[in-house]
Amino acid sequence: MPIADFIHLKVRSAYSLTEGANKVDKIVSLAKDAGMPAVAVTDRNNLFGALEFSQYAAKAGIQPIVGVDLALRREEEGGVASASKLLTVDWLTLLAQNEDGYKNLMRLVSRAHLDFKVGSTAALPFDELVGQTEGLLAFSGSPASALGRLLGAGQGPAAEHQLDRLARLFDGRLYLEVQRHGEDNERRIEGPLIDLAYAKGLPLIGTNDVHYPKAAMHAAHDVLLCIEQGAHIDDPNRRRLTGEHYFKSAEQMREVFADLPEACDNTLVVAQRCAYMPEPRKPILPSYTKLKGRSEGEALRDLARGGLDELRTLGRLAADIEFSKYEERLVYELDMIEKMGFAGYFLIVADFIQWAKDHDVPVGPGRGSGAGSLVAWSLKITDLDPLRWGLLFERFLNPERVSMPDFDIDFCQDKRDRVIRYVRDEYGHDRVAAIITFGKLQARAVLRDVGRVLGMPYGQVDRICKLVPNNPANPVTLGKALETEDLLKEQYNADEEIKRLIDLALQLEGLFRNASTHAAGVVIGDRPLDQLVPLFRDTESKESLPATQFNMKWVEPAGLVKFDFLGLKTLTVIEKACDFIGHDRIDIAKLPLDDRKTFELLARGDGSGVFQLEGNGMRDVLRKMKPDRFEDIIAVVALYRPGPMENIPSYIKRKHGEEEPDYLHPLLEGILKETYGIMIYQEQVMQIAQVLSGYSLGGADLLRRAMGKKIQAEMDAQRALFVEGAEKNNVRPDKASSIFDQVNKFAGYGFNKSHAAAYALVCYQTAYLKANHPVEFFAATMTLDMGNVEKLNGYRRDLDKIGVELLPPDVNKSTAEFTVEKTEDGKKAIRYALAAIKGVGKEAMSRLTEEREENGPFRDLFDFAERLDQRVLNKRLLESLVKAGAFDTLNKNRAQTFAAVEALTRHSQATHESRGSNQNNLFGDDTAQRRPQLAKVPDWAPMERLQNEFAAIGFYLSSHPLASYEKSLQRLGVSRAADLPALLARGTPGRIKLAGTVIDRMERTSAKGNRFAFLQCSDQSGAFECVMFSELLSSKRNILEAGQAILISVDGRLDGEQVKLTAQSVEKLEDAVANSAAGLRIVITDPMALEALRKALEGKRGRGRVTLVVPMPEDSEAEITLPGTYSIAGGLRDTIGSLQGVENVEEI
Repeated sequence: MPIADFIHLKVRSAYSLTEGANKVDKIVSLAKDAGMPAVAVTDRNNLFGALEFSQYAAKAGIQPIVGVDLALRREEEGGVASASKLLTVDWLTLLAQNEDGYKNLMRLVSRAHLDFKVGSTAALPFDELVGQTEGLLAFSGSPASALGRLLGAGQGPAAEHQLDRLARLFDGRLYLEVQRHGEDNERRIEGPLIDLAYAKGLPLIGTNDVHYPKAAMHAAHDVLLCIEQGAHIDDPNRRRLTGEHYFKSAEQMREVFADLPEACDNTLVVAQRCAYMPEPRKPILPSYTKLKGRSEGEALRDLARGGLDELRTLGRLAADIEFSKYEERLVYELDMIEKMGFAGYFLIVADFIQWAKDHDVPVGPGRGSGAGSLVAWSLKITDLDPLRWGLLFERFLNPERVSMPDFDIDFCQDKRDRVIRYVRDEYGHDRVAAIITFGKLQARAVLRDVGRVLGMPYGQVDRICKLVPNNPANPVTLGKALETEDLLKEQYNADEEIKRLIDLALQLEGLFRNASTHAAGVVIGDRPLDQLVPLFRDTESKESLPATQFNMKWVEPAGLVKFDFLGLKTLTVIEKACDFIGHDRIDIAKLPLDDRKTFELLARGDGSGVFQLEGNGMRDVLRKMKPDRFEDIIAVVALYRPGPMENIPSYIKRKHGEEEPDYLHPLLEGILKETYGIMIYQEQVMQIAQVLSGYSLGGADLLRRAMGKKIQAEMDAQRALFVEGAEKNNVRPDKASSIFDQVNKFAGYGFNKSHAAAYALVCYQTAYLKANHPVEFFAATMTLDMGNVEKLNGYRRDLDKIGVELLPPDVNKSTAEFTVEKTEDGKKAIRYALAAIKGVGKEAMSRLTEEREENGPFRDLFDFAERLDQRVLNKRLLESLVKAGAFDTLNKNRAQTFAAVEALTRHSQATHESRGSNQNNLFGDDTAQRRPQLAKVPDWAPMERLQNEFAAIGFYLSSHPLASYEKSLQRLGVSRAADLPALLARGTPGRIKLAGTVIDRMERTSAKGNRFAFLQCSDQSGAFECVMFSELLSSKRNILEAGQAILISVDGRLDGEQVKLTAQSVEKLEDAVANSAAGLRIVITDPMALEALRKALEGKRGRGRVTLVVPMPEDSEAEITLPGTYSIAGGLRDTIGSLQGVENVEEI
């Protein structure tokens, strides 16, 4: 193909978020197909794709030109953001000619984001360009540039002044840009622009501002612009582009600029002038800051030997392993680390972990293969003895496959930022950054966005979205879903509107939607980072950690070394639990790993709140396995995954002596004995190759990787090596080949034992705390899960089982978090957290607690209002606290307190305004005189009280609406929600009866147009959800309102661990109870109640007996059974319970 005579120098990739629709690899293929020897990418205000684009282009034989469209503040408007925080900006296109130009480009873009960001807009003042333009070419003159804008506004002198300034900055490197997309403002400024070019002797350049690859994509790109603006497709005021912004051929561009051939010729000149591309670098490690005159190798040896000696002194080494073995392993690892050049990496990781441990920041025991290193354990990077647990160093660092080591470090999530702050202070604020990550328009998300732009009904779009399988671990593309999902295909073919939705979404799927910061990755450089990568900040706060503009995949090829600072919630739970227990009473790092109570808890399958062991399926495995040693926990962590799970039944049978282990060959018994002859760990694959076939452990790691990749030629070569090596150990070739096949079958899903062992330790620690310190453990766990109502309700049930009281929220006793409290009888209980109440917020509740701790308990409601200001008190917050019962110790009548909320808010405001104006100093304090009167209102009826409590807390805390039905539910044969998994697992025959109060009803329309509903209910044991189809739904919809108590018959099944229920019949619970022979026992403390009681029972004939109980002197009581029988429905119980003089109503 002849070389094209035009080159595109203004192309926006998908990294121009929700503006460019050209994927980076697609730009390269478009240039190649068009015969263009070079192509430039000029994304808006970023270099996100610079290295990636350069690599794709170089591989395809295309010259990459790296550029950027840089935002500059408008000086004549002061460049100041308005109240809406929107900066007015002009755009300047810059291209890197050489390495200096690329470095300047990185510096300019970085400064825009780090130092000059307002809201979401990063824009440099013009003067910031001074001294930073060497090696850069510039284009100005498009309508979006300052020059184009001034010409369009008829401000000729101002435009000329702007041009002169640019010409001085880019001497001999400035081009005046002509664009012809068919827009009026382009036509209006073109004449004056060309006149200026000739008058100033400046070259012209013709560009097409390429936003999408093909002309046919204009409609889809128009939708993308709407997504970016949050606009409807028919909005007349939104930004639009003409249909010319696609990747045109050189021939088309020559035709567009037929009267200005020099504008096209100059694109070739520019391409020749830009002879630089960023290239991958080897990792550049920062220097360790505490060398004290030593080399890094010497420093590492000193620290590692000292650490091993300390472990020996503390008695942490395995008693059955000679110390010489530890010394040999340490020397071997140190030699290997130094030889591979990674001493500095180990030192830096050890440094910030040691700092964390010295400053009370909980650190995890390790994760990933790093736990296999004795040096890492000696340096306190990990918390596991690799010799005791059979962990291999070569699984982490393989001398035969040199790659960067990678320690993933777990920190307590509340204190992780303190460690990153230390690293910034120690290594330099300009040398430490997070890593950017990009959110994509994936299948469901892009359908929702496109549907919103097109103005389609939410329900219709939602229905289509739900036909796309949702698998976050392995997302299904829209194209794949259209192939495999018949219902989706049916809708696509049957409805033109849906076809349009999907066709547009298919074109936009996979484009980037936004940029944010990766949750864990941090890079540390040996120089200011903007010399290696461009930087970004997703907020205008200059205190926040900047991020690299290259994502995780491209930041390492740019020469930076990544460190993972992960926040693990479980470490925070452990820390809080130990705070409650007292650090003088427990040392989490020195727990005995053979605690009987811990293994008894695990053998019961009591895994709620226990790290990694919470799921129903995992609990079932634990019950069957009955683990009694730490190795069992390591095994279960490794086995409980798709693939290896099929080995769980065999492991259990072999553990309990019901099946003989198979070690494949006598030589392998020592390797497989721990796991009863079942291969579970990748390390076992490596050891088998070493022992049976004489592989080095490095070579064995290569074998393991080859088996994982399943490349046939590589596998054949490895099989020959394996069999040949085995023959030298007197193993028959056919037997060796058979073992190779068995190892190969397993190797695809073998688990990293180092990772399993490290996480098993965290499992064990949480199980130990739960078994030995349950109150403290649950208080900590509930604090960390306070945003998850379902989990809190589950923990409440767990507390009921072990007889620990969950005390209600109380403004005089609760703090923002769950706390441990001793009751009057000396038992430990958990006090409910104020911040766990809906609509209050942690910050306000922390202020409330601080005030109480400083100035004593609140004496009454007015004292509360007078001591707390508007930062804490507002109407919604107070209402939530009242509903939750947090004011009960100040006023038992919740209805009265609720009615006073507005008066209390006004009183609080007036009190603080009065104090602020110093009126009290002049006239004395009249606060007490200004207190409003509390209205006399009867308290809420028990059911209303519970419903309000549910609204504030998310579940019923003090009681449950079904509590008063308990005996009737037994008579009706009703099952509990918590028992459903066990009932269905046993295959209980027939329909299951459930009772519950309705929490929510979500109605949907099926693909065939029929209505159905998901009904969520709760009983005293927990919550359940069932599906109700159209016939039953239409006849019973009126009783399926939130708060209604119902009796429901269901068919059920287990889908994995999920309970699936389908409703078959439903009725009001009180109707069902009224027809069963229930009775009431009513305790009366005031004879005045009798007349009201008579009226309540009048006309309620049924089958239930009513007994009155009257307290008598000397703790005796008189019982009188009323003549006749009555219909005992739930509403009647509530009515009687709210009567004055009635102390208690219970079912008999």
